[in-house]
Parts: sequence; structure tokens; C-alpha cells
Amino acid sequence: MTENCIYVGNHKDKPDFCQFDFFVLRDTISSMKSFYEQVYDVVEKIPYGKVTTFGQIARMIGRPKMARFVGYASNNQKSWHLPWHRVVFKDGSLCGEPFFNQQYQALKSEGVKFTRDRHVKIEEFMWHPESESMPADIRDWPLKF
Repeated sequence: MTENCIYVGNHKDKPDFCQFDFFVLRDTISSMKSFYEQVYDVVEKIPYGKVTTFGQIARMIGRPKMARFVGYASNNQKSWHLPWHRVVFKDGSLCGEPFFNQQYQALKSEGVKFTRDRHVKIEEFMWHPESESMPADIRDWPLKF
């Protein structure tokens, strides 16, 4: 019987039921980046004067249906040093109060232009990492641990 195996059911007497080595799994999990860490890696790369959307970030990290959770990641105070003001909704609208004016002023100071209803001119200022010789998917970036 292998000590480091996790077994399914009552088959501890049968080594072929060993599902995986616990220590290998633990080391693998601890070296993986969390969802939030992957989001933060993308946000820190958004260039000055460009914007991206919550959905684009979700697609870049391989989680296309998790745009809302990208937004949740922005609420973590540990990430507030990142350029979150460059992340907008897919229609170019900015976040709600109380940060709307702060986001608007920050983007305006970077040269980002807006429509009359204060939406970013998304087609003009959208960040396209694939055209800047950056991988469009974070899984293609070299991992930093």
C-alpha cells in the first residue's frame, strides 16, 4: 500500500486504486496562479492611454464566462495599485459612483476620448495585445513564480 495516495471508497488494500500522490498534487496546486492573480497579471499590462473590458480580461485568462468575477477581483484592496481605471464595460461605460469621476479624470489625463454620454470611444482606445506582439491568452505568457 502506498502511503501518499488518496483512495476512493474502501480499497486501501488495493494499490491500483491510488488516485494520485497527495504531495505531488499539493505542490502542483501551490504553484498554480489563482484566478485573481491571473487577472492582476493582465491588468498590470494594460498600456497607458488604452482600455480593456472585463470580458476581454476573462477571455485572455481562458475563462470567457467569468467577466463578472474579473470585476470582483477589482474590489480586492491588495490590487488597487494596478491601473483598474483602464478597465471598462464592453459598451465603453465606466464604473458607477463613487469612482466614476475618478476613473473619468484618470482616463482623460491619459488622452482617452469619450462620447457625449461619457463612454470611452472603445473602437479607438481598446487595447489589442495581439497586435502589440503580446499573447492574446495569458496561458501563452511565461509564468513568473
